[in-house]
Amino acid sequence: MTHAVAEKPAIHETGTSMFVNGLFPRRRSLVIAVGVVLGFLLAYAWSPQLADDQIGFNAADAMLGHNALTTPIAGVTSGVLFAFVSGLAGSFTACNVMVLGAVGPLVGESALSRRESLARMARPIGWLAVGMLPLSALYGALVGVFGTHMPQFSTTHSPGLSPRIIQAMTDFGVIGVVMIVLGLAAAGVVPDPLAAAISRRFRNAPLILMGMLIGAFLIGRPYPLFGQMFRSAAQHHNPLYGAAAFALQSLGNIVVMSLIVLLISVVLRGRAGRWLAAEPARVSALTASGFLIAGVFAVLYWDVRVLHLMGYIWFPTAPWH
Repeated sequence: MTHAVAEKPAIHETGTSMFVNGLFPRRRSLVIAVGVVLGFLLAYAWSPQLADDQIGFNAADAMLGHNALTTPIAGVTSGVLFAFVSGLAGSFTACNVMVLGAVGPLVGESALSRRESLARMARPIGWLAVGMLPLSALYGALVGVFGTHMPQFSTTHSPGLSPRIIQAMTDFGVIGVVMIVLGLAAAGVVPDPLAAAISRRFRNAPLILMGMLIGAFLIGRPYPLFGQMFRSAAQHHNPLYGAAAFALQSLGNIVVMSLIVLLISVVLRGRAGRWLAAEPARVSALTASGFLIAGVFAVLYWDVRVLHLMGYIWFPTAPWH
């Protein structure tokens, strides 16, 4: 009696979602180790003084034409402009560096379709916005209604873990854990959490989830320029103003990342793109390492490092801090 030999599934059938193509890197432990080590080094070396003060504040001052941190926001129109500028100027703060964790997955996606037009390469950014903007706008509307009673409205610096710090630690800690899980799934170490029917039916669901994570940065963001915008939206008690300001803040956050992705995508149309396409497992390695770097950075920088600054635990400090 003969039995038919089962055929090996086609490449496009092995993947469970956009971020998990089913063709995992052979040296998974090496990919994970590189992501964890780079995430740790980034958390150790990151200088908020350089990113916030030197880059962020100076960029915002130049674009607005006045001191962005000390000049009061005059009204709704000024607030909307301030929201976008502060989001753009804060592209390299400790919050937004996690946005760059999406560069790996997006570059991998762009590399696979390198023969298509530039508009096709930019499409993943649009799906990020689909997940990001509604969440940002919803949170902004809530700030317009309840903002003066939220922990982020407070400007006091009480000793220990204040409600504002606890909110930031919780928000970025959860985001970091989600990114770590996505990275491990891309490496084939844990089951794909996006392998549900919705991901199989709607290919761009993972990008929408990534956009929601980026939009959630605003829920715990302690960046001073964002704090100024938050208090303005809360004091106006205008949900529409809050929604517009927060959506533009998030939009400004991803402008630089979008340019980076498009630039790399153009580069990948050449030899580097052929190198990635020759072995799809390399795309998995790129995706996994990008998520792991961002996730490990988030947990270490926003949870472990904050607890160190409060005197609860020890974490190494770079000499330039």
